[in-house]
Parts: sequence; structure tokens; C-alpha cells
Amino acid sequence: MRALVLGAGPAGATAGYWLAAHGIEVTVLEKTAFPREKVCGDGLTPRAVREMRLMGLPHGPEHGYARNRGLRLVARERSVEVPWPELSDFPSYGLVRTRMGFDEQLAGHARGAGARVLERRAVTGVLRDGAGRVVGARANVLDAAGRRTGETEEHRADVVLAADGNSSRTAVSAGLHKRDDRPMGVAVRAYYESPRSDLDWMEGWLELTDGTDPDRALLPGYGWVFGVGDGTANVGLGILDTSPAFGALDYRKVLADWTASMPAEWTFDAEHRRGRVLGAALPMAFNRTPHHVPGMLLLGDAAGLVSPFNGEGISNAMESARYAAEHVVAAAAANGPAQRELVLAGYPDRVRQEWGAHFTQGRVLAQLIGSPAVMKAAVRTGMAVPALMRFVVRVMTELSDRPATTWEDRVVSLLDGLTPATGNTRPPKTR
Repeated sequence: MRALVLGAGPAGATAGYWLAAHGIEVTVLEKTAFPREKVCGDGLTPRAVREMRLMGLPHGPEHGYARNRGLRLVARERSVEVPWPELSDFPSYGLVRTRMGFDEQLAGHARGAGARVLERRAVTGVLRDGAGRVVGARANVLDAAGRRTGETEEHRADVVLAADGNSSRTAVSAGLHKRDDRPMGVAVRAYYESPRSDLDWMEGWLELTDGTDPDRALLPGYGWVFGVGDGTANVGLGILDTSPAFGALDYRKVLADWTASMPAEWTFDAEHRRGRVLGAALPMAFNRTPHHVPGMLLLGDAAGLVSPFNGEGISNAMESARYAAEHVVAAAAANGPAQRELVLAGYPDRVRQEWGAHFTQGRVLAQLIGSPAVMKAAVRTGMAVPALMRFVVRVMTELSDRPATTWEDRVVSLLDGLTPATGNTRPPKTR
């Protein structure tokens, strides 16, 4: 069985690793060349660290990783520290590493397992057979400057995994478009030379405001300060589209106003900024469906797997890649093409079981905090009751043991059991 993975970010490279490790012949196409920059907070929660450990991916300080103890939430002139919990299913630490280094290491790890990773291949569309089944993809070959060389390639496979991010040329060419009924977010970030590079907490700042608003209403989102450990800090913000102000916001100005309010000794200023201020969309809560069409599965951001609770996408991308690989491996052992496709068609169910209830809860929260009054009340209540905030963080970060071993785990399990799952098997009713 041959597999074709389109995109070599956390989802695509992880899929390439697992497929190759199980003996599947796999080719991974990446539009750019490593190392390359990506817009991200660079934070790796214990869920992401678990995936790295399962892959045997080295992640010590000598490999460029900065370890952290948990989340420090800041608002209303106070802070609440929430250590990563001690669990049997997940490690009790998080990490920070730039996506430039992390993605390159992941791609190298996939190559080491036997995956064929081809860089500078820009996918233009999928290939279909006479029955309409996806059987591969076309790609333009790019030069070192990212320009087309005029050379094109066709790559054929028994199964295609679309892992080419939020815009996903692969999915769009297959007729799979974003949903208007699922939340979206925007993230903006920059790097600063700063003494906060050595933070041992991932900081989340909960009081973002639009500086042009006379009432300074809180925006539905948060700012972050993540110490990279190399002399710089990743400073950014994420905002949901559920706020009435969303479309009119200048996100870079919101970031500039917020960083200007920080203590001068932190050096979050233009003089100490390294590189550009960059932004990107955050596709949330299954905002592209279905996750399976004949011959193809959607992974990571291409499937809209970013959490509407906290904007976390790396761990979900890597987990979805592992699940997809498991289905491909099982399909390879199936008896005949029809049975193979039936096995592949089980992938959306696995994804929905993992995140469907969580995403429904996140969608409700996203709508609620779109109201500035609700956002303000939520921050005021949470910061006044640290124990409540710590439990909320457990829910938001999906850190609980299965089966449940503590009261927190049991409450999360009960909540998930009572929540209808967000669907991921049907196309949207409207564009």
C-alpha cells in the first residue's frame, strides 16, 4: 500500500513517521524548504509532548527545547499558576521550541523512519480515477526562491492524507471548503530579545482590549508570553471571530498596544524585536468537513482541529496523524479495495470520539465570550477563585486520565458524556 501525505508540518511529518515505521511506502510533499518559519506560539502542551515521546523524538535542552512547569494566567493585576497535572496518560511538563526548529526536526525524524520527504512541491490539486476516488495529487516544483520552475509532477497513491494547513489546496481542490458555522480565530506573534526568555511558565494574559474602544471592552481571546530559552520570547495574541469587533480589528495594533503596556525591562519593543510580526488564521472545531472522502483523509489544520478553548493545534495535529496512520495500516491488511475504503471511512469516527464533545463545549464558550460583558465576568470570577481556574485549565487543555482516577477526571468524563459531539462526516449545508 502506498500513501501520499501533502504537507510536512506537525500533522504531515508525524503521519509520515508513523506510516514509515509500520512499513507503509510513504511520500510526503512539502511546499517550502526546511528550515522555514511558521506563525505559532511555539508552545507544546503535555498532550503534544506525549506524541513526541510515543515517536521517540528527542526533546531535551540540547535539542533546542525549553521546558516549562505549567500555565501562569494573568489578569486583574493578579496571577494564578496552574502546574501541569501529574497524570498517568501524559507527562507533567510542557515545552517551547520555535516551529522553525521543531518542524525541521519532525521532518528529519520521518525521513529517519523511512519516509520520502520532498521539499519545494506546491500541490495544485488532487488526481481522481474514473469513479471519482482520490488517487494522488499534482504539484509544481519550486526553486530555492519559491518560484515555479515550470516542472510539474504527478504522485499517485492508494490513499492521500491532506495535511497542508488552514488553506489546504488539497481539500479545496477536492471540493471540501471551510464551514461558516464553526469558529475561526486569528493569531499574531513576534519574537523579542528579552530577559523573559527563560520563563518556566507558559503565560496567558486574559485582558486584551481594543485600544480604540472607549469602554475598553475585553476581547474574546488572550495574549501569551512563552520563553523560548534562546534569549528570545514569543509574544503574541489569539482572538476569536465571535466578537462584534472581529472584522474591524487591526490585530497588529492590538499586539503593539498590549506589548507597549508591559514593563520596559521586558524589552517588548521595536528595538528588540527579531523578525517580522506575522499573523495566521486558526481553523477550529472541525471547520472543514467531511474528514474522509473516497481515497483521502483530512488531518490537523486542514481538518480544522484547533481547539476553540485555547487555540492549541499542534497536539491535535499530531494525534490526528497517528490515528490516520493506524487506519491506513489497518486498511493495508484489509481484503480488497472496498474493505480498505470501509476501514479508512472509520477515521472520522475516531477523530469525533476524541474531540467532538470538547469542540462542542468550546463552540458554546466561544459564543458566550464573544460578549464583552460575559468575557469580563468570566475573567473576574476565574481569577478570584484559583481552584476553579485550575479546573477550567484541565478542561481547556484536555488533560485527564482515561479511565478517570481523580474527581477532576470524573467530572470531565461526565461532562463529555453529556455533551453531543460536533459532527465531522457531512459537508456544510452552505458555503
